[in-house]
Amino acid sequence: MAQRNFGAGLVLALAVLVAAAVPVQAQNYPERVVRIISPYPPGGSVDTMARVLALKLAELWGSSVIVETRSGAGGNTGAEFVAKAEPDGYTLLFTAPGPLAINQTLYRKGLGFNPVRDFAPIALFGSTPLVTMVSNDLPVNNIKELIALAKAKPGTINYGSAGIGTTPHLAGDYFARTIGAEMIHVPYRGAGAVAPDLASGQIQVVFIAVGAYYSQWKSGAVRVLAVAAPQRLAGYPELPTAAEDGLPGFEFSTWYGVFGPKGTPEPILAALHGAVNEMLDDPITRKRLADGGIEPIKDSRDGFVARIRRDAEKWRDIVKAANIKME
Repeated sequence: MAQRNFGAGLVLALAVLVAAAVPVQAQNYPERVVRIISPYPPGGSVDTMARVLALKLAELWGSSVIVETRSGAGGNTGAEFVAKAEPDGYTLLFTAPGPLAINQTLYRKGLGFNPVRDFAPIALFGSTPLVTMVSNDLPVNNIKELIALAKAKPGTINYGSAGIGTTPHLAGDYFARTIGAEMIHVPYRGAGAVAPDLASGQIQVVFIAVGAYYSQWKSGAVRVLAVAAPQRLAGYPELPTAAEDGLPGFEFSTWYGVFGPKGTPEPILAALHGAVNEMLDDPITRKRLADGGIEPIKDSRDGFVARIRRDAEKWRDIVKAANIKME
């Protein structure tokens, strides 16, 4: 009996020690390098914003924060890596909706992770509407003229995307189906690879987050016709919305958010959420995001989860309507 009581007491003591260690762990966090996994190739908006986040967190913490690219399978490769990582706050995922809100409908054979059960949403970082961006060689000045040209010359206008099933692809497919015109989809490996071909005129159109090709746009290498949003961008009020220009209901946006593996201790999740919100209060950071057409958004973790659920339902309907499937 004494031996049994001793065993029970030992288990209880270990449980108390573990419970006490978690707040200490959070209090000292981070004690080593934090890795932010970007699941998309360099050059796109996800990679760019992940580096903005890493730089600012490193300043706040006075410790190293690095961005590691693990791209492939529409963001699934990087997401799966984080889902299976040690849940200690040192391996994080920075992503757009793809792997967590779109791909479960898109991939026929399923995913190597569960978007709902395998992640702990930490913080919403920001949101940006897509814009319709065109090559300077395309003889259109607005959405109305683009629609007219696409209808007059079906199958002659190419639109590029960061890959099959990405938000630029789904937006382009929706655009073509909505206006009733055939357009040719040209998938690339990541958003960064599309920019040179758009500037050279090898492809004519892309539906993309404005921040992805901000420098090309501001240099005059490409043009923006309209914003796929209900209202104009605060930072660029000169850009009309698609609805203003003859295409009501054409509204597509993408968010950026931070996730950890499921099981990450609650105090660390809270500390990370607070750190992201703190950096979003920084005027320099907010301006940098606004310059790229991104609206910084501070939200509760529960609010972020609700947004992901709504987004997943919207994209599910769009993917099914487009009949797009990936193996």
